[in-house]
Amino acid sequence: MTTHGRLIVKSAAEVPVDNLVRLVRSHEKSITGRAMRTREDVLSYTAAPGYGMNNWCLTEADDEVVAWASLTPRGDTLDGTLTALAGRHGESAARALMCLLLDRADELTVQHGSQLALTVSGVLSGDPVVPPVLRLAGFVPDFTTAQLDIDLSVPPLPPLPPEEGRIREADVYDGALHAVHLRSRTSAPRTGDARAFRARLRELREAGGVALLLEVSGRPAGYVLARAVGGEGRVVELAVAPAFRGLGIGLSLLTAALAELRAGGCGRALVTMDTGDLHDHVALCRILAVQGACAVTRYRMPTDVPR
Repeated sequence: MTTHGRLIVKSAAEVPVDNLVRLVRSHEKSITGRAMRTREDVLSYTAAPGYGMNNWCLTEADDEVVAWASLTPRGDTLDGTLTALAGRHGESAARALMCLLLDRADELTVQHGSQLALTVSGVLSGDPVVPPVLRLAGFVPDFTTAQLDIDLSVPPLPPLPPEEGRIREADVYDGALHAVHLRSRTSAPRTGDARAFRARLRELREAGGVALLLEVSGRPAGYVLARAVGGEGRVVELAVAPAFRGLGIGLSLLTAALAELRAGGCGRALVTMDTGDLHDHVALCRILAVQGACAVTRYRMPTDVPR
């Protein structure tokens, strides 16, 4: 335990989870006007391997958290997060935790034996603290997604696939989903390793998630992945093959996934989508019961920038 002015630096494992939840939800509400993430979302970080070594908080004397940074190894990538409340301590707290995050990234890179990509995800548009600290450290914006909070108490529209289109449960051992994943025009990172992609699908299924594939005349046109977290839904990935864009494939898959989540007892769903076509998102707000929306950016450290 060390001190930073009047604040105390601690491992996040030493801090009550509810204090982390309050930080995340307060931060989100102060920027977007609505807290979308839940306690279960925070628990997904605390369950990650190496949590005690790769997470740090700055707290006040009563353990109230004012900033939190995490680092999660994902294959050849170290995926970080950085959250700091705006205010008197905001920028200095974020910079202090950024130093810890970079130092730990260097340690993990040495242990790995080769260069690891370093990213910081989940940065909310309009955050006055974290983006300047990231840019100062050498990070650049990588890609942006839109997060929509959808009320499922209102039944979603039934899926309307194109002619000869059929939606079915996906087989995690079928290479069709991975083929669409690699061809889709998303700006988000892709999982090139087919085995790693299948492992992710298996984990989703084992957690009770939904994986749906839409085929047109037997050809894979798109897929959607969704899961329930603490009674609330998450649509975590939606992809459409380039040859089938503009045919309503994405909307059909989205409404099918929302119907599955609603049938499973979810009262709301958080949908994450690529922002490559903003017109689609505007249309969704007219069609679905969207209660809130925000843009979220992932930053990356260029490989030619020394850490």
